[in-house]
Amino acid sequence: MQDLNWNDIRVFLAVAEASQIGRAARALRLDPTTLGRRLRRLERQLEITLFERTREGQTLTEAGESLLAKAEAMAQAARTIDAVQSRQTGLGGNLRLSVSEGFGSQFLTLYLPDFARAHPNLSIELVANSGFLSPSKREADIAVMLSRPKAGPVICRKLSDYSLMLYASRRYLAAYGMPQRPRDLAQGHTLVSYIPDLLYAPELNYLDDFHAGLTAHIRSSSINAQNRLIEEGVGIGVLPRFIGDRGADLVPVCPDRSIRRSFWIVTHRDTQNLARVRLAKEWLLDCVRTGRRVLMPD
Repeated sequence: MQDLNWNDIRVFLAVAEASQIGRAARALRLDPTTLGRRLRRLERQLEITLFERTREGQTLTEAGESLLAKAEAMAQAARTIDAVQSRQTGLGGNLRLSVSEGFGSQFLTLYLPDFARAHPNLSIELVANSGFLSPSKREADIAVMLSRPKAGPVICRKLSDYSLMLYASRRYLAAYGMPQRPRDLAQGHTLVSYIPDLLYAPELNYLDDFHAGLTAHIRSSSINAQNRLIEEGVGIGVLPRFIGDRGADLVPVCPDRSIRRSFWIVTHRDTQNLARVRLAKEWLLDCVRTGRRVLMPD
C-alpha cells in the first residue's frame, strides 16, 4: 500500500472534530472541494469508508472510529516534534490571533511590531473584525474573546478588564449641549451604537448599562466606524477608553459613569502547549500589563 499522506490524516481529523466538510475546510484554510478530494483519496488508500453523510453532517463509521484513535496519537506525536523543533531552531510557523476589532486595531497594533521583530521566522495573522474565529474548531490558535466560553475543548483565562465611557466631539457638544445625566441622552441627542441584530456578543449591548431603553439613531457593526462617526460630530456613543481617550477632539460625557467589560484568552486544549501558542499568550499578558492604565484608567 502507498504510504499515507500526513496532510490527508489532518483532513480526516478536522472532519471528525467538526462533523462538517465546510467547517473543517475553514479550520484548515482549505477549499471544501480540495478537502473532500483528500478525504476520498484517504478512503481509497485504506479501502474503507470513514464517514457516513447524515442530515447533521459527517458521522464516523466504525472503521472511522478505529482510525480516529490512531490518528489522534499521530497528531500528538507531531505536536511534540513541533515543540522540540521550535526550541532547537527558534520559533517559526504560523500564528493566527482572533481578537475584537477595537482591541486588535487600536491596542495590540501598538505592541505587535516589537513582537514581530523579535520573532522574524514567525508568520503572524491578526484577525481583528466583528466576530471571533473559534479555537475549538481550530480556526485560530488563540482568540481574545469578550466572555468565557461555556463549552468546548478549550482552555481559557481572564486577560484583562477594560473600561468604557460615553464620548462626544467638542463640535457636537457646542451644538447640542452637554448631557448632565445618562437619562438626558433620551431627549434631544443623537446616539451612535451597534446594530442590535448584528451583535456578535451580548457584552456589546452598552447603552442599557447607562440608562435603560436608550436607542441609537446611527448604528454600525464596526467600533472603528462608530469612533469615526463620534469624532465627526454625528452623535454621542460608548467607546472603550483605550480608544476614546486617544481622540484629541473627544470629550467624556457623564464622566462619573463608566462600565466594565473583560477580555478572555481562549486556546484549544490540544494546542495550548505549542511553543508559539505559549509565547503568544505570554506576549498578550505582557501587552495588558504594559497598557494597564490605558485599558483601566484610574
